[in-house]
Amino acid sequence: MAPRPSLGLRARLLFAFALLCVVTAAAVAGAIYIDARNAILQRAQDAAVVAMRSRLEALFPLRNPAPDAGQLGEIARAVADGNNDAVAIYHEARSLGAPGLPCLPAGLPCRQGLDPEMIPKELRREVADGNIAWQRVVWEDGPYLIIGTPLLIVERDRPARASGIEVYTAHSLAPEQRSIDQLAMRAWLTGGAALAFAVVLALLATRGVLGPVRELGRAAHLLGQGELRTRIAVRGSDELADVARTFNDTAAELERHVEQLREMEADARRFVADVSHELRTPLAALTAVADVLDEEAARLPEPAGRAARLVSQETLNLTALVNDLIEISRFDSGVAALALNEVDVAELVRATLRARGWSEQVHPELPPAVTARLDPRRVDVILANLVGNALRHGEPPVLVRLRADAHWIALEVRDHGPGLDEAVLPHVFDRFYKASAARARSEGSGLGLAIARENARLHRGDLAVTNAPDGGAVFTLRLPRRAHDPDGGQW
Repeated sequence: MAPRPSLGLRARLLFAFALLCVVTAAAVAGAIYIDARNAILQRAQDAAVVAMRSRLEALFPLRNPAPDAGQLGEIARAVADGNNDAVAIYHEARSLGAPGLPCLPAGLPCRQGLDPEMIPKELRREVADGNIAWQRVVWEDGPYLIIGTPLLIVERDRPARASGIEVYTAHSLAPEQRSIDQLAMRAWLTGGAALAFAVVLALLATRGVLGPVRELGRAAHLLGQGELRTRIAVRGSDELADVARTFNDTAAELERHVEQLREMEADARRFVADVSHELRTPLAALTAVADVLDEEAARLPEPAGRAARLVSQETLNLTALVNDLIEISRFDSGVAALALNEVDVAELVRATLRARGWSEQVHPELPPAVTARLDPRRVDVILANLVGNALRHGEPPVLVRLRADAHWIALEVRDHGPGLDEAVLPHVFDRFYKASAARARSEGSGLGLAIARENARLHRGDLAVTNAPDGGAVFTLRLPRRAHDPDGGQW
């Protein structure tokens, strides 16, 4: 399952700082805005109610408990001022004329007072019940505070009673709204400034955090590529400095262990090479004696003949092992070289089979006229190992198939036996590895396939193994038709 894409550490830190700033600024500015707005509106409302009550006190006593439109207009003008509109209502009658100021002369237009349509019905019902009430509304040109109050008739020694006259004033809240809008604008500006400040802080924080993290990543990458002397500069005494110190300690310990392993490996390879070369001289003498014993084995009594044949066979096996060890030591020391020739690949395969007497046991599929520049001896070693293993450990038929394109050739060796166990496949080319559990029997030193793969890689090719779907192991040798040396020329 593919990992889900995620934001980088820098982006996540920036997002976290910005989100924290926005949430904090919004909460603080929102709370301040709401409190200030309510305070501004409450002060305007209280001031308007107090002013209206003080003006209403000047109206008593009423000259007429049942006023006409003209008298209602006088009441409205007494309550209103130059900034407020007012209307007085008595049953179906209402005041006319400009509230607060008399109608202008010379035929100029005259304001007709507060439009009753502005008065909410709920407010009318509250005032009709004898209560002073107010409500904020939005009319055509902005917000207003509508205040309504009934006029009461108060007589000595008698309870107050309603006169039926209702007075309403409309106080414009436009100045307060402008103050609220300015307050909101300041809140937005403050939030924006806080956001910008948070982004700057986040950038500084990410630089301080991501710098050492990037340096650690680069150092780890170099360490993974084999640069074991890589170290990180330790700055400060915080957690990142502890990580840097731990990395340096780990890298130093890893370098020490790798150096020890390299020295041990070099010693082991030198030991194998030295022992192999030292064994060649006594093995030559043993081989000569074994050849004599092998010739005389048929004329010796049976126990002695069997022993002579056993000595001869084991001497041959020991000679093959020493030769393999010497060949491996050449690869390890880097002195193995190719002797390249232009060869017919199909003929090279047939020659390998003929030399070992396998021509009747192996079924080749070799298209003609496939040539390549190869080292015939080393390709012969590879094919001998692959075909020999297929004949010894697999089941017939054994197939050798050649395929080629403009740049590569592929030689496929397949048997029809039980194949290789899946747990064995990754280790087939390991040195001294014997997959005895996967085959009918296991012989040899365990170096043949390792040498075959080293020869393939010396050609800058490769050797791979898989199991065929219908049974059997399939070894595939891929070699370039025209290899090039490191200097750019052909070998």
